[in-house]
Amino acid sequence: MAESWAGLGSAIASFLFLYAMVKDHIPFQLRQYFAHIIHKVISFANPYQQITIHEYNGDYMHRDKLYAATQAYLSAACSFRARKLKAELGQESDKPSVTFDNYEEVTDTFRGVTVWWYASMRLPNSKTISFYSEDERKYYLLTFHKRDRKLVEGEYLTHILSEGRDVMTRRRQRKLFTNSPSRNWYGYKSSAWSHVAFEHPATFDTLAMDPKKKEEIIDDLVTFREGKEYYKKIGKAWKRGYLLHGPPGTGKSSMIAAIANFLEYDVYDLELTAVKTNTELRKIFIETTGKSIIVVEDIDCSLDLTGKRKEKKEKNDEEEDQKLPGKEETDDNTKLTLSGLLNFIDGLWSACGGERIIIFTTNHLEKLDPALIRRGRMDRIRILDSQLSWLYRPVRKK
Repeated sequence: MAESWAGLGSAIASFLFLYAMVKDHIPFQLRQYFAHIIHKVISFANPYQQITIHEYNGDYMHRDKLYAATQAYLSAACSFRARKLKAELGQESDKPSVTFDNYEEVTDTFRGVTVWWYASMRLPNSKTISFYSEDERKYYLLTFHKRDRKLVEGEYLTHILSEGRDVMTRRRQRKLFTNSPSRNWYGYKSSAWSHVAFEHPATFDTLAMDPKKKEEIIDDLVTFREGKEYYKKIGKAWKRGYLLHGPPGTGKSSMIAAIANFLEYDVYDLELTAVKTNTELRKIFIETTGKSIIVVEDIDCSLDLTGKRKEKKEKNDEEEDQKLPGKEETDDNTKLTLSGLLNFIDGLWSACGGERIIIFTTNHLEKLDPALIRRGRMDRIRILDSQLSWLYRPVRKK
């Protein structure tokens, strides 16, 4: 028996040596055919199958949710089995997170079935010289016996997704995001947002408000948070818009922080002066997540939305969507339009994702374009002398 295995090993070694010698003289199409045949033979003899979960798929605009859930699950359930670990300390956390490192394999057991997880990455293989380096592409490789495929695809991956989301929820710390100028976007993992931990202490208990009005606001927020099926039933995007207006120093920012702390939502502070085109605005919006509040503070100072569109329309009825430059006269490259902003609020793109609240603040309500503040698009909350007089349509309850 030993002599047979030795002979087989010698034959394979001879074949590989000869193949290495003559492969450069074999046409590419023929080499591809032989590689396909060899792959089929190996697959037929191998009883194991594999599933690859990439960190980024498609157009790389979003991190894959299954990858994120898998990473959280494995760090919680399987890291103790790994020999090579890595520790990370995020900006939003004061406690390190430990998980197994790249090129490390761990095992997991589900319903008596053993599977193998392998963390790896594809390094950039481009030989061209570029100012922007190509990022490595991480992935997880799940290996299992082919007789267990139905269990893995039908139950195990669902289990991974559910448990991983629970782990992420327990570890989650809310964040305050701000958008970066588009010149800083490069690489397929680049993001339009940067963030820090959200630690604003304001709550509804700390706000000096009429208790009845406070209760009305809280009821409206609770109804929105629990209104997924209602919004689906009426065929509208699951989002809410508020316009906070009042003199400076009356608590508009504190109101936003209180809403975020009450709902436990992330906050995206959108700086419109850093957005040059409608396309950039769409990319920025797509990268926001659910359970979030998107804030544009002092919108009357961010863009020219002060009613000049009406004056220009009287001069030329065909120019409805005028170029909206920022307040700085020197910026001639801004092509963000009012129609693009309205589409961001309640147009087609507003339906990408769900459970978002959009809040604008202004000190001069009378200066804003009527199309931006019409009733039902941005429901108004007037803040004056730390008291609220709100003029908006509450969310209907079921």
